[in-house]
Amino acid sequence: MWDRLEQIEKHYQELDRQIASPEVSTDHDKLQALAREKAGLEELVTRYRAYRDTAKELDETRAMLDGAQEEDMSAMVRQEIEKLEAKLENQLNELKIALTPKDPSDEKDIIMEIRAGTGGDEAGLFAADLFRMYSRYAQNKGWAVDIIDSNESGIGGFKEIIFEIKGKGAFSRLKYEMGGHRVQRVPTTESSGRIHTSTATVAVLPEADEVEIDVNPEDLRIDIFHSGGAGGQNVNKVATAVRITHLPTGIVSVCQDERSQLRNRRKAMAVLRARLLDIERSRQEEELSQRRRSQVGSGKRAEKIRTYNYPQDRVSDHRLGQSFRNLPRIMDGDLDRLIDTLSTSEQAKQVEEQLA
Repeated sequence: MWDRLEQIEKHYQELDRQIASPEVSTDHDKLQALAREKAGLEELVTRYRAYRDTAKELDETRAMLDGAQEEDMSAMVRQEIEKLEAKLENQLNELKIALTPKDPSDEKDIIMEIRAGTGGDEAGLFAADLFRMYSRYAQNKGWAVDIIDSNESGIGGFKEIIFEIKGKGAFSRLKYEMGGHRVQRVPTTESSGRIHTSTATVAVLPEADEVEIDVNPEDLRIDIFHSGGAGGQNVNKVATAVRITHLPTGIVSVCQDERSQLRNRRKAMAVLRARLLDIERSRQEEELSQRRRSQVGSGKRAEKIRTYNYPQDRVSDHRLGQSFRNLPRIMDGDLDRLIDTLSTSEQAKQVEEQLA
């Protein structure tokens, strides 16, 4: 690890030298590229230098203890050594985390897809509850939520709902929600008070830029049709809904939420690109597949990740083997406790791999 950090610091210094050189200062594109690379290393190099300074200060303080004659002075030096040792340990942990590779999609906006699973109408109501939970979480973060497509069930639930969440770091926080969710509660329609179990699946896709996923227009079939559901006269008279089929993969993306055909087309294309990017990410991970399955799981939709138990007022995350109390507050969008714990667990796993 230390050899690697030394090499990174030397490369950082070399980038500094190149940026300051006359030949680079006149090349705008190269200057920007070098500045971006330097910015990407700055936090790690700063933490490494701070750790090194603390380690040096600790050595000097320990040397003072050897030379201390008076008991009062020795006690003060020992106290300072304890503080510096604790500081050094914290800096080491931060340094290890800074060394872990960053997911390039972490800062992206996302497309979430929630689908009702087993459990009939109750599963549809649970899907609606999950949508509300993520919407409230996004609202608390100052992120924007925009529905792309939905298929409602008869009693206020969703068979399926697809929506965008736009905000800095949306994928970094909500990627841990991908998988199967299970609820245990007494449905409002259950007269006998019997606890019912139903499920829903959640997919979290980072939005793909056009440069990341190059879609050949000849590979697309685009159908325009009348929107279904409520919407007034515009729905009945004007065909604005868009269905895009990607012929090579068979992926179908639909958007009928907007009154504008152009906006529906843009949203449907965003969903299509996100799904194609997801396929590509899965393929790349499969190639590295023999790498570890992290504690937060493989991220597959079929994997059961969490149970919401209403009678016992707890949410159990099966990846962590840990339960969280105050279920109503969680369902109202208070997800940071869960997400922070999952994120810390994942970072710890990555640090172990980096050092292995």
